[in-house]
Amino acid sequence: MTKLTIAELQRIQEENKATFTLRKGGYKAKVVVHMGTCGIAAGARNVMTALMNEIALAGTNDIIVKTSGCGGLCAREPMAVIELVDQPPVIYGDLNEEKIKEIFKEHIIGGNPVEKYALALGSEAIY
Repeated sequence: MTKLTIAELQRIQEENKATFTLRKGGYKAKVVVHMGTCGIAAGARNVMTALMNEIALAGTNDIIVKTSGCGGLCAREPMAVIELVDQPPVIYGDLNEEKIKEIFKEHIIGGNPVEKYALALGSEAIY
């Protein structure tokens, strides 16, 4: 195995800077799309694809997108949780492509939760 030069390491660091920044908490929003069997059957893949397309069109790299399993409300799938920095998370349900596009523009970019699609506001954790 050949050794990497300082220049090569710096190039790799620059190429991955956005990823490392996100890992350190340098992000605007975190989106978790529920992709359990019930979510996928209800259309979560289409919601995820629409969300990823909106992020690409916006040209932003400060949004973390993750997946999770079932959120426990199978009848309200597809669901997503949107968490902006310094704001409580918002759980959205009964999503489709058009709804996630609206949520992206209004909530993720604009900072204003879309109440008509929201199921709950606040942490799911019990302390």
